Amino acid sequence: MTYRREIQIEFNHCDPAGIVFYPRYFEMTNSVVENFFKDAVGRSFASMHVAAQNGVPTVRIEADFMAPSRLGDVVTFALDVVKIGRSSVMVRIVGEMANEVRLQATLTLVWVDGMKSADWPVEMRDRLARHLESAA
Repeated sequence: MTYRREIQIEFNHCDPAGIVFYPRYFEMTNSVVENFFKDAVGRSFASMHVAAQNGVPTVRIEADFMAPSRLGDVVTFALDVVKIGRSSVMVRIVGEMANEVRLQATLTLVWVDGMKSADWPVEMRDRLARHLESAA
């Protein structure tokens, strides 16, 4: 099951040439991850980071930028879970518009509890597993 989210490219995302300044894509991918955890995994970042003192920091990111996105574009970001480990999850995010891939990124996130990596809670692991590529 692929998680999708549309993001409109705003002025604050762009460089003087009117195209997305590449570090802004990392902010967008973080937004996709944050909303994925809220909508699909059932844990908002606020409930994890503030209330429970746990979370899912990004420990690795690899990205390819294939085509520019411009002010006003609406890019659809698709997130799939690639692999679930004991305390980590690898996700792939592809951003595209009009069947043109703009960005592809692979992120590794780690479940932390009390500032240390920990086993995924069972209900979170189960919900993550619903989004595994092989399950699609």
